[in-house]
Amino acid sequence: MKNTQRNFVDHIIPHRIPKQKGVGKAPVNIALSKYWGKRNVDLNLPTNSSLSISLPGLGTETQIEWIENQSDQIYLNETKMAFDSSFAQRIRIFLDLFRPSPKGGFIVNTVNSVPTAAGLASSASGYAALVLALNDCFQWGLPLKRLSLLARLGSGSASRSLYEGFALWHKGQLDNGMDSYAEKIDQAWPELCIGLLEIDISTKPISSTKGMQNTVNHCELYQAWPDKAEADLQKIHRAIQDKNFQQLGQTAENNALAMHATMIATWPPILYWQPESVAAMHKIWQLRNDGCNVYFTMDAGPNLKLLFLKQDATVIQTHFPSIKIIQPFPQ
Repeated sequence: MKNTQRNFVDHIIPHRIPKQKGVGKAPVNIALSKYWGKRNVDLNLPTNSSLSISLPGLGTETQIEWIENQSDQIYLNETKMAFDSSFAQRIRIFLDLFRPSPKGGFIVNTVNSVPTAAGLASSASGYAALVLALNDCFQWGLPLKRLSLLARLGSGSASRSLYEGFALWHKGQLDNGMDSYAEKIDQAWPELCIGLLEIDISTKPISSTKGMQNTVNHCELYQAWPDKAEADLQKIHRAIQDKNFQQLGQTAENNALAMHATMIATWPPILYWQPESVAAMHKIWQLRNDGCNVYFTMDAGPNLKLLFLKQDATVIQTHFPSIKIIQPFPQ
């Protein structure tokens, strides 16, 4: 696996000579058309393309520095991570792809403005910010499309967090993975709102990576997912271009429920929902029946992301007092 990934990286970066301290900052992104499943695990190549929207003001800021004759030091929100913690181990394995020599280490300071490993896309913003920091530290001067390829190795969804607004991650066709990258969709939608409804922000019992591969390997329903996901992406892309909110909301909600259906049909079952998650779904469906144009999407976790237009923000806030409302395209 390491050799496959390192050979991939060799095709992208010009050198491994650190120049200075590096800084990177990236937003979390919410997939409107989901990524679930890999056609190549080593290179994080997805079975289907996906489309997301980034949330300004929420994400990760990372500083990185290379120090000779010193081991790695990984800090998360100003707390030094234990060497054998899963968070530090995952970061170190990723950094192995970029080390200038075995006799030294990286000092990494990461600050997340969203809970880590709670299904709120912290890994996406985290690896996007880390790649931007590496680009700054080594002064590669790589364009975002190339950095997207690198971020994908850390977390598939990180390929999309390099961009503000809407982004499309192409699944690609090549075995070497060089055509599987994200790019910006140049379309603003000032009236669009995203509401973050936090049900449980503790660490998930099963990671997205493990849950994804368990679904691929042990769910008979999964074979229908890639075609549906590609069709949903096209509908959502058209809805963004036409600013057709009903089509956007209906397709995004159905896409999320279909993804979770494959998890539930896996054996043993994977169910990230909690009773409060289901209660929130019923409340949203009732609001729609009452004439409020609101939909939801969910990633691999119990938390909901509500989709609605600015004109309905007051109603949404009334029914969900704790919700955090974000306008991805400030007016």
